[in-house]
Amino acid sequence: MLITDAQIHIWEVDRPDRPWPKPQRGEPQRPNGYYPEEAIRDMDAVGVDRAIIVPPNVAGENNLTALEAAENYPGRFAVMGRFDVNDAGARERLDGWLKQPHMLGIRVTFRYTPRLEQLDDGSLEWFWTTCEELGIALMMFLPGMAAKAGPIAERHPGLTIVLDHMARQLDPRGDAAFTDLAVLLELASRPRVFVKVSSVPNFSAEAYPHRDIQPYLRRIYDAFGPRRLFWGSDITRLSGSYRDCLRLFQEGLDFLSAVDRELILGKALAEALNWPETA
Repeated sequence: MLITDAQIHIWEVDRPDRPWPKPQRGEPQRPNGYYPEEAIRDMDAVGVDRAIIVPPNVAGENNLTALEAAENYPGRFAVMGRFDVNDAGARERLDGWLKQPHMLGIRVTFRYTPRLEQLDDGSLEWFWTTCEELGIALMMFLPGMAAKAGPIAERHPGLTIVLDHMARQLDPRGDAAFTDLAVLLELASRPRVFVKVSSVPNFSAEAYPHRDIQPYLRRIYDAFGPRRLFWGSDITRLSGSYRDCLRLFQEGLDFLSAVDRELILGKALAEALNWPETA
């Protein structure tokens, strides 16, 4: 089984030749960065074959560090890059986006660019339309706001949308983390909406195997099916160990079949994001 982590952050510390945006966009998850060599070490230690790099907000829209990591470690990394939708040349840049080696799509967090209010003011309609036309997949960070993905998916049925962290708010734990789960499940009727079951231990109030949230994971699985779920860790802010985060989906959820595990741990992502397992 080829195991793919659907989300890790890799970044360098702020430096003169590759500066972070000013004013600084929050605090980094780790003060000394998280480098490709560290990621490879951690992946090898638990048996993760490859990972999607999602550059963090703090580093801005510069994807060079992520793309260099993918180039330097063939077959181990691919990138869902950050993109400035408000840049004057944004539309033209999209035309060549997927021609960049190792680039699979775009991640949007709605914190800086685009801004959260742009989800509702119509200013992103050109962006959704163009990404749908060009086959550019989008990972969306919508904590507690899954409903905002619904109208986009309805107007653009061919657009691949991946909802990060099950569209959960980041602070609640246990039952409180899933109070609005029904909103997410409604999106299962949209066949190009996928769910990243990432950072799962962070939503539990219990130690491994996180039995308090397993019924909610089962409901997500029942609604979307294994072909629309992508396992991920978000390792640099992960509660508990990387090994246990992976082990939960390898052996800790008794409702998953062997085929289900293979799909959720990598095969489904390979198909949906066009990152062949033979890469």
